[in-house]
Amino acid sequence: MSFLTSISAWIIPCFILLVLLIASIKKMPTYELFVEGGKEGIHMAFRLLPFLLGMIVSIAILRSSGALEAFIHLITPLLVWVGIPPEIIPLALVRPISGTAALGMTAELTNTYGPDSFIGRLAATMQGSTDTTLYILTIYFGAVGIQKMRYALKVGLLADLVGIIASIIIVKLVFG
Repeated sequence: MSFLTSISAWIIPCFILLVLLIASIKKMPTYELFVEGGKEGIHMAFRLLPFLLGMIVSIAILRSSGALEAFIHLITPLLVWVGIPPEIIPLALVRPISGTAALGMTAELTNTYGPDSFIGRLAATMQGSTDTTLYILTIYFGAVGIQKMRYALKVGLLADLVGIIASIIIVKLVFG
């Protein structure tokens, strides 16, 4: 076992021990607080379930209906003219919705085209340059009960668009 592996195996237990030690020094009821936190976590999970379920069903409908493939087929001539590989568009569209689905697409692109290919590098750069905006808004706004997202959604999706465009430009400049 390497040194880094042994450190990573001990970080969480040491952190928990440190928290328990500090709570005990401050004479706080550690077990009762732990149980109370567990109860709050379960209530939070139940409050977030409708939001997550709605998002997961929407993603499944989008992928299984063929709408994503039809959209990509429609814009392929424009993408080829601009110099953007059409294979990357599903990742660009899914990344703001679901990090897990985007990671799966990135892995699939990397396995298909190779990690040193233009598409592999672009997929990896795009994965790191964008965020799961809709997921974040669903979880965080749902957790605190905010119903109207207003500018947060617009700015988040704009930031994702900028990240996608920047990743395309940077990968073209750096890797040709």
